[in-house]
Amino acid sequence: VRAPEATQPAYQRCATFNKLSPFHETLEQALKADSFRPRHNRRSAKALFEQIKAEGYDGGYSQLTAFVRSWRGEQGKSLRAFVPLTFALGEAFQFDWSEEGLLIGGLFRRVQVSHMKLCASRAFWLVAYPSQGHEMLFDAHTRSFGALGGVPRRGIYDNMKTAVDKVNKGKGRTVNARFSVMCAHYLFDPDFCNVASGWEKGIVEKNVQDSRRRI
Repeated sequence: VRAPEATQPAYQRCATFNKLSPFHETLEQALKADSFRPRHNRRSAKALFEQIKAEGYDGGYSQLTAFVRSWRGEQGKSLRAFVPLTFALGEAFQFDWSEEGLLIGGLFRRVQVSHMKLCASRAFWLVAYPSQGHEMLFDAHTRSFGALGGVPRRGIYDNMKTAVDKVNKGKGRTVNARFSVMCAHYLFDPDFCNVASGWEKGIVEKNVQDSRRRI
């Protein structure tokens, strides 16, 4: 009987687990969401520390700051914040308007069509209106959220006048007060594309093109 060949003992490094480990997912979601906000609106490490302490974290502050530095280093923060090409379920939706010409009752009319599309599942909902005013904007969100079955954590928009009063430096925006009330009501964070960067909401832009061919 041949004895089994001897093998060199191998050392496998175990993943480091510490008091912060159960909170990694929470911190990653917070840091990812903040990366799309103006710098002055991002949560500080101290704010994140207080947040996870309220959720039961009883470790040290230095563990948190080390995690934040590591995460930001891996992300390779660039000068501009770009919308990712992949999304988690429930993470985000994109919204846009299009103007379409329709034959209604024998008369040609122009209507404003709201487009809301979920970034992960690509499910979408369209509603036609006579204008793009605030009342139409709010109704479009109400109907779309109802049809799609919920509200994602973020909404991605261009710099439409009903949402942005002023485009400031970089990603800074003076957000319209009525639009802010709607976001607070539905509990989602608005993110705005860089100026002249419509590709940042390319998911809904493509939906506009595809829908136009079918209307």
